[in-house]
Formats: sequence, C-alpha cells, structure tokens
Amino acid sequence: MTRHEAREQAFAVVFEKSFNESASFQEIIDGAQECELVKINGFAGSLLNIVEDNLKKIDETIEESLVNWSLQRLPKVSLAVLRLAVAEILYSNDIPVSVSVNEAVEIAKTFGTEEDASYINGVLSSIVKKIK
Repeated sequence: MTRHEAREQAFAVVFEKSFNESASFQEIIDGAQECELVKINGFAGSLLNIVEDNLKKIDETIEESLVNWSLQRLPKVSLAVLRLAVAEILYSNDIPVSVSVNEAVEIAKTFGTEEDASYINGVLSSIVKKIK
C-alpha cells in the first residue's frame, strides 16, 4: 500500500468519525475491517493515532485559519481532510509540508469537489504561514 492509499484509508476512518463521534478510531477501524472496507497499515494507523491524540489542538489550528466559517459549517469531507493534513503538518516532522498539502488537495479532489480542494489548499497555506 502506498502512502497515498494509506492516507485515503485514514481519511475514511476520520470521515466516519464525524458521523459517529462517540466511537473511538479503533472501534471504527475494527468495524470497517470486519466488513473489509478499509485496510489500515502502519502509516495510516500512525496518522490516526496522531489525530485522535491531538484532535483538540488540530481543530483549534484549523479554526484559527477559517475566515467567516466554523468547524461545524465545514463539509465533513473537508474537515476530515484538513484534520489529517494538519496532523501531518504539526506532528510528522519526516514528511515535507508541501507533500502533506498536496496529498490533502488530491484526496479532496477524489472525495470532494474542486471547490473543496481549492478551499483546503487555501486553509492549509494559511496554517503553514502561521507556523513557520
């Protein structure tokens, strides 16, 4: 499994969590693996652990860069993509920021719309400028 495929699998779990907030990522993974809907490798598992362990900080970082929006108003696809990307940007020092942003945009194009991808690119660019 490539890292891009692993990110897509992690995206599916984070996206599902937005509909089932009381479930842990592990519960979602277990249920999805039973049905053979997702396969989580070490990289995807690591991303999910980062998101789960740092969700409050990740969401705060996203919210600080939203202009006239709130997390609650974001499409669930966009929120899931942003959470994964911000987790990578803030906590995965071995991944270049440009790769994290590009991967997020590509996932948004696959699971959302061009507008979602453009919006995500703008939010992530704002976040990157603030943390540098």
